[in-house]
Amino acid sequence: MEFIKMHGLGNDFIIINNLKNSASIDYAQLATRACNRNFGVGADGLVILLPSEKAHVTMRIFNPDGSEAEMCGNATRCVGRYLYEKEIVKEKFITISTLAGLIITEVILDGLTVKNIKVNMGSPRLKPEEIPTTLSGNPEVINQLIEINGQHFAVTCVSMGNPHCIIYVEDLKDVPLEKWGPLVEKAPVFPAYTNVEFVQIINKSTVKVKVWERGAGATMACGTGACAVAVAGVLNGKNNRDVEVILPGGSLHIEWSKQDNTVYMTGAAEYVFEGNLLNIN
Repeated sequence: MEFIKMHGLGNDFIIINNLKNSASIDYAQLATRACNRNFGVGADGLVILLPSEKAHVTMRIFNPDGSEAEMCGNATRCVGRYLYEKEIVKEKFITISTLAGLIITEVILDGLTVKNIKVNMGSPRLKPEEIPTTLSGNPEVINQLIEINGQHFAVTCVSMGNPHCIIYVEDLKDVPLEKWGPLVEKAPVFPAYTNVEFVQIINKSTVKVKVWERGAGATMACGTGACAVAVAGVLNGKNNRDVEVILPGGSLHIEWSKQDNTVYMTGAAEYVFEGNLLNIN
């Protein structure tokens, strides 16, 4: 089985083009094997491209633990570049069907070279039941204090097609990510679990973030997480609608448009290598 390895700011993915292959595959099991960094290719997720009747392609995303994610911003940028440069889709605007709905990516060129990928991430979902969380919002969950295993967190909850919990801190260097991340991810108030973003405000135009991804753990970047952080910052009066989100793997430009309530994400997508998966069953 052929694959291509790509990353968005260090958030890396194994991409398999299954547009013409009708073979039945257990993608969840394949993800646990292929994403293993010691016994497999190694990645933060497995991305499967499948035919779609309503978009150019369908994208399914599986975490290293075998769970399926609704959406992934960094993976979407990688897929957009791959489809365009491999001439699978010859248009600069590419529609991708996901569990979170239709996503539109725009290829940004510098001459003939792909410079960045801009993604229309849709509108944020802010009602507690849409995230989902059992926390009561009026109507949103903004800076709400919760206690988990004796630790108190002030949380803001946003869905970008997948759940996010944003927590503000004075200094990211003081955040024990491996301890707090899993505690918040699987807290009882998040019935579908949640992605977790710890955020340090630099100024109104710049924030720094550490990410604990649901089903993947600590990652170098999270596209939907960066979008959720931008939205949460506006709701809390901490950042502008146009903001640079600095992640361990690099920066994303996020804009939450007041005009159409849509979040736009712009950033790079890079190739790593191509290969063949052996012993996939």
